[in-house]
Amino acid sequence: MLIDFVPTVSGVSLADAPAFKKAAGGAPANVAVCVAKLGGSAAFIGKVGEDEFGRMLGDILKSNNVDNSGLRFDPSARTALSFVTLRADGEREFMFYRNPSADMLLHESELDVNLVKRAAIFHYGSISLIEEPCRSTQLAAIKIAKKSGSLLSYDPNLRLHLWPSKEAARKGIMSIWDQADIIKISSEEIAFLTEGSDPNDDNVVLKNLFHPNLHLLLVSEGEAGCRYYTKTFKGRVPGVKVKPVDTTGAGDAFMGAILCCLAKHSNLYEDEDKLRETLFFANACGALTVTDNGAIPALPTKEAVQKIMAEKCL
Repeated sequence: MLIDFVPTVSGVSLADAPAFKKAAGGAPANVAVCVAKLGGSAAFIGKVGEDEFGRMLGDILKSNNVDNSGLRFDPSARTALSFVTLRADGEREFMFYRNPSADMLLHESELDVNLVKRAAIFHYGSISLIEEPCRSTQLAAIKIAKKSGSLLSYDPNLRLHLWPSKEAARKGIMSIWDQADIIKISSEEIAFLTEGSDPNDDNVVLKNLFHPNLHLLLVSEGEAGCRYYTKTFKGRVPGVKVKPVDTTGAGDAFMGAILCCLAKHSNLYEDEDKLRETLFFANACGALTVTDNGAIPALPTKEAVQKIMAEKCL
């Protein structure tokens, strides 16, 4: 979990931004808050600095009904910062401040093991795999969750410039690939992980990325919607058209919506009609998130998502 600083005006580079507005973010935290705002139950495990920003983030989790008992505060490291913008050419630009930041310093001894064991779904990304001690902590948490019967949900959320090299990123992301029950990736991530193969080719996806233990593989395609792959069927669900302001957190909102529904219907990936309904709901959730700045501040309520779904179906 970190602080995203987003420009006060859209369509500019970080260097050209006249000013920035702070917003709580960080992919796993975004997902947890999304689940809670949609009426689900969520908890967050991570580390922030024992500073003003860290305390603010802890309060934001609590105010959004996310259990923050697994959050730890480091007195010797600062809360991570990220500057992020959507340039006029449509590309996102990131600049991270973590040298190291508190999130990288979560030790296995600081894990709330009981919190992990209680999870119906355990969701994680790949950024925590880059450095120790957080890497070993995440691997331990995955092992505990798996043993406890949790569904494992993985969103690599590639941030290439945080890794030492492309090879390290590819190897690190794929090192835990075959443990996940649900995986969400983007077309760009497919191209990266398959070393330049066509991300739109179903055969490329199924041959390289659909491992034998996987229940559901989702490919987010922005405003175009998403693709889905299961052991028995595959397809595409169109997106919901909106006027974008800031795309930060859209994929996390999509993922949060999926996991919230999956927690209520554990066999969702076996019922294609129900899955398609859920994916349309998730696409609408992601679409609403891009209509405002920041990630957590822009995450919608269930009522707002249902309203836009009704409007788009008219």
